[in-house]
Amino acid sequence: MQGFLNLNKPFDWTSHDCVAKTRKLLRLKRVGHAGTLDPAATGVLPIALGKATRLLQYLPGNKAYKATIRLGVQTTTDDLQGEIIASQICAVSLADVETALKQFEGKIQQIPPSYSAIQVEGKRLYDLARKGEVIEAPARTVEIFQIEILDWRSGDFPELDVAIACGSGTYIRAIARDLGIILQTGGTLAALTRTESSGFHLADSLTFTDLEAGIFQPTPPDAALQHLPSITLSATSAQKWCQGQRVAFMHITGTVRVYHEDKRFLGIAQAEADVLIPTMVFEPIS
Repeated sequence: MQGFLNLNKPFDWTSHDCVAKTRKLLRLKRVGHAGTLDPAATGVLPIALGKATRLLQYLPGNKAYKATIRLGVQTTTDDLQGEIIASQICAVSLADVETALKQFEGKIQQIPPSYSAIQVEGKRLYDLARKGEVIEAPARTVEIFQIEILDWRSGDFPELDVAIACGSGTYIRAIARDLGIILQTGGTLAALTRTESSGFHLADSLTFTDLEAGIFQPTPPDAALQHLPSITLSATSAQKWCQGQRVAFMHITGTVRVYHEDKRFLGIAQAEADVLIPTMVFEPIS
């Protein structure tokens, strides 16, 4: 079995838990995932099966979320799973929030949460934080395509629901934290669902119940790579390419999907200077 599954990750499961469960249910050794989700988050977690694990790096990076942000509260982890370190009654208005959120649109500098999988000097931040060594990761550039307010609930600790479309590497917990800083109230992530990841959508996702019942069909490996241009090789050129040789191909550059003239998906190539350089041969020709 090979291809991709659009899994709806349950609450309180790690992404690694989901891989292990899938491996057991489907009796597969090679299973991987794209785009780690925190245990407290739910939603789309793309799962690769068999040789498709070699294609994870080529999946599109854009993601979308529905998040609930609580104002007036700060925690150690920037979500409700952490210890509350500050709390104050919050008097901001929806208009204040709308103005502040505009600062997050486009390419921004973001500091990842102290409790995250980011590595500093070879050590993951969450491992250091659990030992009491809180180290601030370097700021990095992320891109927010859109933030839309879906709902606003006023009160001593108001909450807002937002839809966020963003590029890879964006921490929604950091947006909640930084929104609280801008409003001078504190802020933390109260709930998170990923609605889209790597071209997969929540509406089409599968549960573990579906997997247990066997009512699923993996997405073909190349079907998840439709954002990449494709090229077709003659049988002779395909044979050479699958043997690791560069073959001539004009008028295309960048990362491309490679197909045999009989429509078989062969793998991924880098096209430059009118040649195709093999980067991942998915289906060798014997």
